Amino acid sequence: MTKRDSVFFLSLFLFFFHGANTIIISYMPVYFQHSGMSESKIGSILAIGPLAAILAQPFWGYLSDKFGTIKKVLLVTLVGVAVVSVFLLTNSHYVFILISAAIFYVFMSPTGALGDSLAVKTAASVNKNFGSIRTWGSIGFAVSTLIVGQFFSFFGISTILIPFMFMIVIAFLTAMRVSDVKTRNKPVTVFDAMRIGKNTKFLLFLGTILFLTIPHRANDSFIGLYLTELGGNESQIGLAWFVAVSSEAVIFATSQYWFRRFNEIVFIMVAGVIYAVRWFGLAYIGGPVAVILFQVFHGVTFGVFYVAAFQYVTKLVPEHLQATGHLLFISVFFGLSGILGSLFGGLIFEKSSGATLYAVMGCLTLVGCVALLFYRIVEKRKTKTDESYA
Repeated sequence: MTKRDSVFFLSLFLFFFHGANTIIISYMPVYFQHSGMSESKIGSILAIGPLAAILAQPFWGYLSDKFGTIKKVLLVTLVGVAVVSVFLLTNSHYVFILISAAIFYVFMSPTGALGDSLAVKTAASVNKNFGSIRTWGSIGFAVSTLIVGQFFSFFGISTILIPFMFMIVIAFLTAMRVSDVKTRNKPVTVFDAMRIGKNTKFLLFLGTILFLTIPHRANDSFIGLYLTELGGNESQIGLAWFVAVSSEAVIFATSQYWFRRFNEIVFIMVAGVIYAVRWFGLAYIGGPVAVILFQVFHGVTFGVFYVAAFQYVTKLVPEHLQATGHLLFISVFFGLSGILGSLFGGLIFEKSSGATLYAVMGCLTLVGCVALLFYRIVEKRKTKTDESYA
């Protein structure tokens, strides 16, 4: 198989996997609400998965680095996702759903990170930009939100397993056709992987971006419920996600033109400021139509943030441990942030309102922007000091 063929099948994998992921992110909370669960219970279900993911992510990253393969680990996680989703999306017992969600996210969370890690290395091998490949995941997400939203409007949200399983199966078949890439240049041990935990700069960066990623994940969990609170329906939820991820796809597709003009931290700070505008706008400008329009900001928030942060993490960790580093970054973004965003977001939503939740998210994001500014200042001073001793 040629490298061009591998890029094609990798793009298809990203398209269908993120299409499946949109069902989990956009519609699973609405599915549980339809089943009669309260917002706080939904928040706890959404939080238990990322907790399991945090514990599992380093394990999958270590296996990938240890055995020098991303593809084989990716195929294993996809099989796990398909099997466990049957139990998660066909039961109504709260405790059983909690257990199923924990196991489900052990497989689901690393799959996206492994796919992105494979995209980074594949892009480098063919002299392409990471964003130009990753954009197909965004396109898959966007297209699926519209199609699945109409599907649920016609057949009902209770049929959620059908479109999800269809897309996961196609993702598995296309992943089988992708060429594997080497993830290491030397043998990796547990002690090598543990060294990432001593990388102060890396850990400080992960801690700083929490102020941006927690509100982002809270939005992922509750935007659908907020729309229904404002009088929206399933098709409008699909339209809102379509607008959001379409703008994200544009950012990914054009990243080769705008990226690298500034330091990655500068891009992350810009994304943070726009994040704050987005959250405050959603809090104080009500109505389903306004929510849909504000989703246009998703591209210049998540899209810019993710490209810049993922590339920055690549610089912070040794090459032979990059899969581990990427998975730790994903653990913070989609794991720890998902736990905190879902738990506290659910409590705020239930005790007050969706508007209050978004106002709190805006304030937290502004704190993150200030923290990133200080991080950037310290980083520049340290760089100048290192150069003076060189």
